[in-house]
Amino acid sequence: MDKIYYGVAYYREYLPEERLDKDIKLMLDAGINYVRIAESTWSTFEKQEGVFDFSSILIVLDKMYQNNIDVIIGTPTYAIPAWLEKKYPEVMAITPNGRNKYGHRQKMDITHPAYLFYAERLIRKLMQAVANHPAVIGFQIDNETKYYDVCGDNIQIDFVKYLKEKFAGDLLKLNHEFGLDYWSNRINAWEDFPSTVGTINASLGAEFQKFQRKLVKKFLQWQANIINEYKSEKQFLTHNFDFEWRTWSYGIQSEVNHFDASEILDITGVDVYHPSQDQLTGIEIAFSGDVARSTKKKNYLVLETQAQAFKNWTPYPGQLRLQAYSHIASGASLIGYWHWHSIHNSFETYWKGILSHDLQPNPIYEEASIVGNELKILSKHLREIKKYNRVAIIVSNECLTAIDWHPWHGHQFNRDSLHQYNDIFRAYYDTLYKMNIEVDILSIDDDSIFNYDLLIIPLLYSVSDLKLEQLNNYVLNGGNVIYSFKSGFANENMKVRTVVQPGIISEACGISYQLFVEPNNVSLISDEIDLANCDCKINDWMELIEPDVNTKILAKYQHPYWGKYAAVTSNRYGRGSATYIGCNISTSVLQKIYEYIFNEEKLADLKCQDSFPLIIKNGINYKKEKIRFYFNYSSNPINVCFTEKSGLNLLTGSILKYNDKFVLKDWDLAIILLGTNHE
Repeated sequence: MDKIYYGVAYYREYLPEERLDKDIKLMLDAGINYVRIAESTWSTFEKQEGVFDFSSILIVLDKMYQNNIDVIIGTPTYAIPAWLEKKYPEVMAITPNGRNKYGHRQKMDITHPAYLFYAERLIRKLMQAVANHPAVIGFQIDNETKYYDVCGDNIQIDFVKYLKEKFAGDLLKLNHEFGLDYWSNRINAWEDFPSTVGTINASLGAEFQKFQRKLVKKFLQWQANIINEYKSEKQFLTHNFDFEWRTWSYGIQSEVNHFDASEILDITGVDVYHPSQDQLTGIEIAFSGDVARSTKKKNYLVLETQAQAFKNWTPYPGQLRLQAYSHIASGASLIGYWHWHSIHNSFETYWKGILSHDLQPNPIYEEASIVGNELKILSKHLREIKKYNRVAIIVSNECLTAIDWHPWHGHQFNRDSLHQYNDIFRAYYDTLYKMNIEVDILSIDDDSIFNYDLLIIPLLYSVSDLKLEQLNNYVLNGGNVIYSFKSGFANENMKVRTVVQPGIISEACGISYQLFVEPNNVSLISDEIDLANCDCKINDWMELIEPDVNTKILAKYQHPYWGKYAAVTSNRYGRGSATYIGCNISTSVLQKIYEYIFNEEKLADLKCQDSFPLIIKNGINYKKEKIRFYFNYSSNPINVCFTEKSGLNLLTGSILKYNDKFVLKDWDLAIILLGTNHE
């Protein structure tokens, strides 16, 4: 992209009055250079079956083009019209709770032939109307697509076909790998295959969820194939992935494999929402960006993020600007607010946009205008920020699902609760973020993980023998890895390995254990790490580790009976090291372990003398210029010491020399062009 795109989702159909010209004037004054339209209003474009009218968006396209505002078109397939449900009620997804009722979005079966027929007809009609319009720069497929718990008879039939292919029709192998003899769940004929809705078998249930995730990619690929028949080479194809939702974007999405599904896109898009006001940390912005950037190893789009949204998200002065540049610092090429105007009816009435319900300029609009007009100038330096990180956190949808089935606390059959996998992932990620260690977030299936100096792999519970052997070889050849508890336990079919744990990685980690227990008044002690100011209490899970003779014990359990066992170990294996954390520890202890590994494994240059709330990010732009961002994620001023030879503050024009000091006000930032020729 030749600039940073800065814009909004715009819904002319939702507005209580005609004000397109007025909105465009406000957008231009704010430096907005693109809008996203159309993804939500199927019932407006096809009011009755086969009766199409795209005039509402064609007017927007013409007006935007006249004013040099580019447009992204979304396919409006994620919310179906009433007439479609009335005529074909079977398009509503059957879930474990029965058939969905009409009303809410994303309640349809994305595999149903009737839904696909009408969706394809709509997409083709839409593309015929807009694809050649000069305002259109790209297309967004659907919206935050997931599998929506679909599990009807048609899905069960297709799942059996999938299993037949996976196991080459060998029922004996299927029964063996999934352990289906338990409680007489054995399947002796394919025609007897039961619905998975009531299964108690974790292997079968997890495989079904993996199959459901594949349905999402298949659906997105189906739409991509249609759009590719119409779009030009200059137009891009994207999708706005979301994340596990805990009233904001929290962790890895369980219903979509972001890394797999991104393969069909030209550029990955994400929707990023986060706490605000005193709870604003920038962590959700960073981790969502690190996922998005890592899916295709290039820049990405933030297709939705908040302007005002809820009453507890209305940003303090300076926060909207801080957030925007935080996205760019992680590699975003586009920032889009959801949405331009606040909605006057229905479900999201109180999810406010840049403009409030009075549709007049306000402090949020004014701050967005500051950002938009700054970006007109700064795009030449901030385009296509690339990251060259040496540390990667490795994630796995299969392991997330496995931990849902076998959590370390709570009841294993209560899978409607929050994903405990993401609790550990976020603890391991957030600690690095606050230490100013930048990372990529990669799938365990990505062979490029072995190019990093340090891999951090939380909860690698369900994984193939081959992958674990590759990880051992990575360490043997000089790599460094940190595993959490419950790693290496089961194979890719969630069949527990019949060896002393942690199985294959025992060789590199230099440990073994047979017992795991519920901690009760257990804490950590260490002769290797200073834990004086740490929260040393162990929570929920602990493995009783027996180290090999040459394995270093970084921490032991403080307990009258469990005290003879190790809790955290580090082992030299070949030219590398493997660290194993056998219990659920606090982030303060985790930080000490990270610092120890950085020191011991010649990674000390990764450490930063500054830490949260001062966040520092680095990148290289398309001109190969080095850019450094300083962010103050607090309400207090921060004194910053500049540690490079020289630099130019792009926001103030001031020159910085080595050891110069400058102040970041509350919720403020600095962007420094590093180099020696700025005088």
